[in-house]
Amino acid sequence: MAVADDLSFDPWDPAFVSDPYPAYAELRARGRVIYYEPTDQWLVPRHADVSALLRERRLGRTYQHRFTHEDFGRTAPPAEQEPFHTLNDHGMLDLEPPDHTRIRRLVSKAFTPRTVEQLKPYVRRLAGELVDGLVAAGGGDLLSDVAEPLPVAVIAEMLGIPESDRAPLRPWSADICGMYELNPAEEVAARAVRASVEFSEYLRELIAARRKEPGEDLISGLIAAHDEGDRLTEQEMISTCVLLLNAGHEATVNATVNGWQALFRNPDQLAALRADHTLVPSAVEELMRYDTPLQLFERWVLDEIEIAGTTIPRGAEIALLFGSANHDGEVFRDPERLDLTRQDNPHISFSAGIHYCIGAPLARIELAASMTALLEKAPTLALAAEPRRKPNFVIRGLEGLSVTV
Repeated sequence: MAVADDLSFDPWDPAFVSDPYPAYAELRARGRVIYYEPTDQWLVPRHADVSALLRERRLGRTYQHRFTHEDFGRTAPPAEQEPFHTLNDHGMLDLEPPDHTRIRRLVSKAFTPRTVEQLKPYVRRLAGELVDGLVAAGGGDLLSDVAEPLPVAVIAEMLGIPESDRAPLRPWSADICGMYELNPAEEVAARAVRASVEFSEYLRELIAARRKEPGEDLISGLIAAHDEGDRLTEQEMISTCVLLLNAGHEATVNATVNGWQALFRNPDQLAALRADHTLVPSAVEELMRYDTPLQLFERWVLDEIEIAGTTIPRGAEIALLFGSANHDGEVFRDPERLDLTRQDNPHISFSAGIHYCIGAPLARIELAASMTALLEKAPTLALAAEPRRKPNFVIRGLEGLSVTV
């Protein structure tokens, strides 16, 4: 059994958070599964194992469909965190079949290939307008001026959230997502609880309004499905909407700024992209791989499992290291090199198995739209100041990305 007690893997070390990839290489060299005492987790750093375990039914995002906290050897969350856990635990990302299957089937109707394809003109137009604003100002913060507004507007439009109500969405999301970090502090939990209460209250009122006056939006669709006997509770509707908003923009926002920072640091690749815009699709995939927005995905061991001769008992938690898997030299040739022409690119930034990101096709459209608009309308885009990285490890992003045009 390998134990990570002498490695540079440290999710709370700013130097590690700034660049975790050398530490990942150490983990992959150490073994296929490593126990990490500070978080009481088993780290899985290699691509083949991460990919296989994402599809492993002996693991689950939750255990409460089969066990109580006590049966599973775990302590129930503090009572004061109940609003967050109620909200989080009823979203399909943290559910297992049959509840996961039922909710995903309903939500997938809003993400059919045809529906997503129909969104392309709207996404491209909005991306163009946002970049026009950036150019007119001579530059600004790529994060707040382009990366954030685009996916937030798209998912809010799909849900049917009026423009006048959208200002709190990003702050609510950021506060809730703070709970996905490893061992979150009490003040982080308090902010997540407050955001969960406020966001839930807002959606409860919006659902009531849509019951009276249905529209063509996803919330109206979920209400209709409930009324037709598909057994979607109001809490499941609320949790689904919050999940779609959080997951629907967090990855896209962070992939955008992480990606452009990587391009600025690799001027040869940026020059190649500016010379040939047909590289955009492969560039999107490579940038998602190169600096992964979601670094870690947790799973519970529902039934004892063996990995590389190490038995992981029921009740343990496994941390699948997406960022490490995406830099595995067994799968990616010269993985530390940014290569926008990379064709064989089976990155797992969108996960896999039943929890594969339902919005991945839409995220790809958004990333391609903003990148294309910036290449066409801001061909001299340049970094204005060295960006500060957020202190978070699990959800990897920047505080901002100051640019000039």
